[in-house]
Amino acid sequence: MNTFTGVAVAAPLGKCGAHRVPDFRGTPAQGILKNLGGAEEHAFAAAWRHQPKWVVSRSLKSVGPNATLVEDDIEAVIGGLKAQLVGEIDVAGPDLAGSLTRHGLIDEYRLYLHPVVLGRGKPFFAGPRPPLRLVSSDRIAGDVIRLTYVPASAVDLL
Repeated sequence: MNTFTGVAVAAPLGKCGAHRVPDFRGTPAQGILKNLGGAEEHAFAAAWRHQPKWVVSRSLKSVGPNATLVEDDIEAVIGGLKAQLVGEIDVAGPDLAGSLTRHGLIDEYRLYLHPVVLGRGKPFFAGPRPPLRLVSSDRIAGDVIRLTYVPASAVDLL
């Protein structure tokens, strides 16, 4: 089963809204790599560049290497990817995640809790929060907790 998540991480493939697409093009001196300090970040960027990506945008006209631009019929394209691909499919950005939630295309949500306060941004659940069921929680780093939810079924809500 393919799993759509609400957070972008290194995965076999990914989909991002146009405002969330990392720029890992070129050499370590270009793009986002110039701001990354360690070998771990460079290794992540190199692996990420080689993975297929689908970028959902109505404003972009082109995307980088190993990327496909999705401009129209987003839910049908994502539904098709979900049917044909094996493994996890990551989604980033609250607008895209919200649209896929409304169309029943999200199988699992992973929320990462960091002890950080941010001043602004878009919530992932801007509209009515879908009914969810917590299926696991685990500590993944010294100060990060991952909560994994799945859409709740009618039985779960009784």
